[in-house]
Amino acid sequence: MVTYNTDGVKMPSIKKRENTAWVKAVAASYGKRVGEIAYIFVDDEKILEVNRQYLGHDYYTDIITFDYCEGDVISGDLFISLDTVRTNAEQVGATYEEELHRVIIHGILHLCGINDKGPGEREIMEAAEDKALALRSSLAQ
Repeated sequence: MVTYNTDGVKMPSIKKRENTAWVKAVAASYGKRVGEIAYIFVDDEKILEVNRQYLGHDYYTDIITFDYCEGDVISGDLFISLDTVRTNAEQVGATYEEELHRVIIHGILHLCGINDKGPGEREIMEAAEDKALALRSSLAQ
């Protein structure tokens, strides 16, 4: 089951059925099934609060993923700062929608077991994001 919630922000326009099909396809490519995924869209102040409270980090970020996976079933809460998504999109020359999809799949890839903090892991994550975004484009056609 997939849920979409907002905390003080306007819900982004997401084609929920398409997004769910895409996430299921990406998860399946890693041998995973989708359990319960909650997308919680927030502003920068809320993401900073969550980052401080749960991770002890004192900085803004685009996404915080809480992993509740069991076996081959991915489940989790994805807190996404729409403010940071917008800022990042401007910085990298992407549209807001493109960056939002990149951030969504970044969280899903974490649930699939891909990390981005260790040596060489960021490049692996970016390649996985690119592959997943290409899959999204092919599913949308």
